[in-house]
Amino acid sequence: MTELNLKNWRLENDEQGIITAILDKAGENANTLSKEIMGELAILLDEFDKNPPKAVIFRSGKAAGFIAGADINEFTQLDSKEKGLEIISRGWNLFNRLADVKYPTLALVRGHCLGGGLELALACKYFLVIDEPSTKMGLPEVMLGIFPGWGGMKRLPERIGAPQALDMMLSGKTIDAKKAKKLGLADDCVPPRVMEMAAKQLVLSGEHHKKLGLVSQVLSGPLKAVTANKAREELAKKARPEHYPAPYAILDIWEKHDGNALADPNLIDNIINSKTARNLVRVFFLQERLKKFGAQSDFKASHVHVVGAGIMGGDIAAWCALRGLKVTLQDTSVDRIAPAIGRAKKLFDRRIKDPLLARDAFDRLVPDVAGDGVKDADVVIEAIFENLDAKHKLLSSLEKKVKASAILATNTSSLKLEDLATILKNPARLVGIHFFNPVAQMPLVEVIHAETTDEKTAKKALAFVKQIDKLPLPVKSAPGFLVNAVLAPYMLEAMCSVDEGISPETIDEAMLAFGMPIGPIELVDTVGLDIAMAAGSQISAANEAPKCLLEKFEKGNLGKKTGVGFYKWVDGKAQKGKPSEVPAGLAERLIAPLLERTQKLVDEGIVGDADLADAGVIFGTGFAPFTGGPLNYSVG
Repeated sequence: MTELNLKNWRLENDEQGIITAILDKAGENANTLSKEIMGELAILLDEFDKNPPKAVIFRSGKAAGFIAGADINEFTQLDSKEKGLEIISRGWNLFNRLADVKYPTLALVRGHCLGGGLELALACKYFLVIDEPSTKMGLPEVMLGIFPGWGGMKRLPERIGAPQALDMMLSGKTIDAKKAKKLGLADDCVPPRVMEMAAKQLVLSGEHHKKLGLVSQVLSGPLKAVTANKAREELAKKARPEHYPAPYAILDIWEKHDGNALADPNLIDNIINSKTARNLVRVFFLQERLKKFGAQSDFKASHVHVVGAGIMGGDIAAWCALRGLKVTLQDTSVDRIAPAIGRAKKLFDRRIKDPLLARDAFDRLVPDVAGDGVKDADVVIEAIFENLDAKHKLLSSLEKKVKASAILATNTSSLKLEDLATILKNPARLVGIHFFNPVAQMPLVEVIHAETTDEKTAKKALAFVKQIDKLPLPVKSAPGFLVNAVLAPYMLEAMCSVDEGISPETIDEAMLAFGMPIGPIELVDTVGLDIAMAAGSQISAANEAPKCLLEKFEKGNLGKKTGVGFYKWVDGKAQKGKPSEVPAGLAERLIAPLLERTQKLVDEGIVGDADLADAGVIFGTGFAPFTGGPLNYSVG
């Protein structure tokens, strides 16, 4: 074979004539499919055309995984229709060429296999996955406002059937190795110790991939339009086409063009060069920036102690146990801890498919009425109710027991750290680690540093947040910090609108149409009217609470937690009436205080810069990602 001298690929040839093509992107921790790497793959295929191998196995040379997808940096350089067509053509033509080779090919997938990485694997004749927790497969392009244009829209439905494939592509969700085998995406799923042998046996086996069942064939063929229309109906419940056009484009391309985006060049330009795509790519890079904050310290926790087993404290404890840490959960009695343990079990059963692993997570969460876990914990988080005197008493007690190397943190949502730290002998060790409700769903965690907070402690807290797979955002201590500080005037304006006679349903509909994932009135109910009252007094400039809030609070109607607030709640869902016609300009009126407060917090240095403010509000509130964030939206 000719010496190719490739920068990112290396070849190994065994005695059977099987070539293993190992992708190891130069200078990077993970593989992504850049223009250079795709060009080198074309050179490989040229060589294999000249000297056909007995078989080719594609695998990664990275510990991180197979291939993370296309090189997202290249999408920031797409500024014309021609460039969009070029990038789609590059992958579509190359992977079609790979799919048509005469020798058998196999993708050996260990770790992440996403986007273009999965499209490459689908173009191989055989697909072998390694049974490890890190092995995840998916086509998440829709999360970037684009579509899988390198063959994924064609080959994934052919491989696993249209309903399952559309569900994956329209949601961007990933599946694990066992699910890949069950769906028929992977030919087999094996443990790491036998992967080399299994790959070589499979690639030389001559076996044919299992055909789709009759129902799947019908839904992908004669009833294709029915399948697509059903998917559109479900999609419309989750995403509006004016905000997120990409999933609707996926349906059109699959239904009308058999997954070939090149059949409609105008559609490529409308999606890839759209404002939504640019903003969602921006959001991707904002997310990566947040992740980097967690790399500023090598701190790693093994034991977390949480004081306060209410909704927040209990769910923080459950999340930490889910992420593999030992957790002791303290409250005044077992009866107060029991509901948190019950919620944790539901979380583990939902998130962990293996019953034994779910049980392991459950065993890591230990009720601790006496608080014995404090002295051994690496991270101690107080998560009791928002009362300065109560928190003073608790923090003073904890300081005497925690070990010197441990993080001492508060999950306060509205109190200033400077005020909390006055009771401590060493105020430098107190840091805020502020989670959002619901903990398992909200990706952001604010890490708050006061003027007195030790910088090393703050960096350790950022590392801890990243360790438990959350996005850490450093903010300065101020009433409400960032997220609650911008939500307070937004929710206040919404409740003032209720006082003026606009129905809660109409107010929520205005903001859903704007692009928010939840309306502001439903948000108040979800957070809790008691929390809204307490936080409002801390961070709102209003002299008095809105009448509608005060009346419900005084009756004990606190929202979702009591079953009644602005709405009645049944089985965790708000029971809403039909909204009236949304008054012109209502959304702009409601959002204006949020935009103003966000800019003010940047100007005051509470958050580092406008980009971090946008990241915090997107990941902390769900602020319409397609806008690129509130300040990005403000400048148009």
